[in-house]
Amino acid sequence: MNSPIYVMWLRQIKRYWRSKSRIIGSLAQPLLFLIALGFGFGPIFQKAGGGDYIEFLAPGIIAMAILFTAMFNGIEVIWDKEFGFLKETLIAPVLRYKIIFGRTLGGATVAMIQGAIVFALSMFIGFKPISIMMALISFVFMFLIAMLFTALGIAIASKLEDMQGFQLIMNFIVMPLFFLSGALFPIDSLPTALKIVIKLNPLSYGVDGIRGALTGISHLGLFLDFIVLAITAFVITIIGSYLFSKVEI
Repeated sequence: MNSPIYVMWLRQIKRYWRSKSRIIGSLAQPLLFLIALGFGFGPIFQKAGGGDYIEFLAPGIIAMAILFTAMFNGIEVIWDKEFGFLKETLIAPVLRYKIIFGRTLGGATVAMIQGAIVFALSMFIGFKPISIMMALISFVFMFLIAMLFTALGIAIASKLEDMQGFQLIMNFIVMPLFFLSGALFPIDSLPTALKIVIKLNPLSYGVDGIRGALTGISHLGLFLDFIVLAITAFVITIIGSYLFSKVEI
């Protein structure tokens, strides 16, 4: 198959599998959160009437693994800019939107693989999904999170020239997105102002969707989670395609 979308998708996958250190390194933080927070705060969470904290925490950590991997796919755009690989791609007689869609789809696939690995590892430490069918539905939400934040990372990278600036901006964006998504704590008893911020955060709907599919506990509703994620992912992909089309070579 010679489709530009397929070629770019395959290129992203090959890059991922060639970098064993990247695969291992990107799993360290999710595992640390799962083990340290899961077992550290588990007894406190249970005494407070929240139930099994590992069950609550695991969907949020899966979303975190996808978020981090998806957003940092943008570094590859800057890398390709600096070393001239992007120029070779852009001068090809191919519509740029096909290039960006292929890159986004490839980056999202990589992020989903990371999420699936964390999902598998979480089951080794005690997490159990409510059913196989609902576990499969959770992958729909994983894919939407991956598409949304891969497109966002590429959109931001399209306007930057150096990796240091990208990493600073990513840390400024990624950490608030994660901590204000309800991944680590229930949102029911939070102050109203904080609830509003969480509901404005698109990752909140991804975390809630994965948690609802895997545990049956959803605060926002699976249908609303899906609609918000799908629309946001579509809009950000369009914006990312536009910004990428304006990259100068």
